Amino acid sequence: MKELEQENSKLKRLVANLSLDNLVSKDFASGNF
Repeated sequence: MKELEQENSKLKRLVANLSLDNLVSKDFASGNF
């Protein structure tokens, strides 16, 4: 059960990082910097 929680938080962090990258890319692409 503990391992599952660790995997879960890893995935959440990964998703958060990807979302952030996505937002930054969109801002950069549309010249909002």
